[in-house]
Formats: sequence, C-alpha cells, structure tokens
Amino acid sequence: MPLAVTSYSYPLLAVFWTILELFAFVVWIWLLFWIFSDIFRSSDLSGAMKTLWVVVVLFLPVFGILAYLIARGGKMHERAARAAQQQDEATRAYIREAAGPQSSADQLAKLADLRDRGVISAAEFEREKAKVLAAAPDRPVPDPRAAERSSTT
Repeated sequence: MPLAVTSYSYPLLAVFWTILELFAFVVWIWLLFWIFSDIFRSSDLSGAMKTLWVVVVLFLPVFGILAYLIARGGKMHERAARAAQQQDEATRAYIREAAGPQSSADQLAKLADLRDRGVISAAEFEREKAKVLAAAPDRPVPDPRAAERSSTT
C-alpha cells in the first residue's frame, strides 16, 4: 500500500506543475540546439561573434536566447532554408553523378522497349528517335519516360 500513500502525498497540482517544468526544460534544450546550429551555420558572423553568442546563450540562458531571437531571429528561417536548399542541390548532383550519363544507344533501347510494349506508337517512336539522334553530345538527351508519362495521362 505504499503506492497509495505516495499518490496522496503528491497532489494533482504538483503533478501538473512537474509536467509543465519538464516541458519548459525540453523546449529550452530544443531552443539551445536550434540557436547553436544557427550560430554555427551563419556565414555572416565572425568567429569572435560566434564565440560571444555561444557564451551569452550558455551563461545567461534566458536572456541569451531572448536576445538572440530578437537580434537575429528574423533571418533564422532564411539561413535554414538556404542550408536545406544547398543540401538538396548537393544530393541531386551526387545522384546525377552516380547515375552516369545515358548514351544514345540506351535512349534508343528504352524507346524501342516502349514501342514494343505498345506504350508509344510507331510515329512517336520515330519522332523521339529523331530527337535522340539529333541531340548534340553536350546537350541533354530527352527522357523517353516523358513520352510514357504523357501518353498514359
């Protein structure tokens, strides 16, 4: 019966207060990570200013977080969006590099397969074949799957 005694010695309001304190602590930790990542992501801050912001945010937590959000919070989203865009571009460049260039023979084989399966007509095949053969090596070759997508819709 010690559990029943413990539950009566810790009233419901104290439970709610503890939950609120825990929530505030988690939000504070999340803000710290968010602000630190923004500080180190910022290319417009010098090393000394980054150090100063880290010291202020660490040793004067509430004041430091509020000061950072007031002083630099407006552009935090822009820096995060720019970093996400750079990451996306790097990922896409890697995928393009890993996939390798498609040769004209590969494109023609795909077109022939689409024609043989009945996805594109013979006239569409000839038109796309002419595009592939006319494409210069420095220009991208049209994707035969685009014809497949346009004919299925």
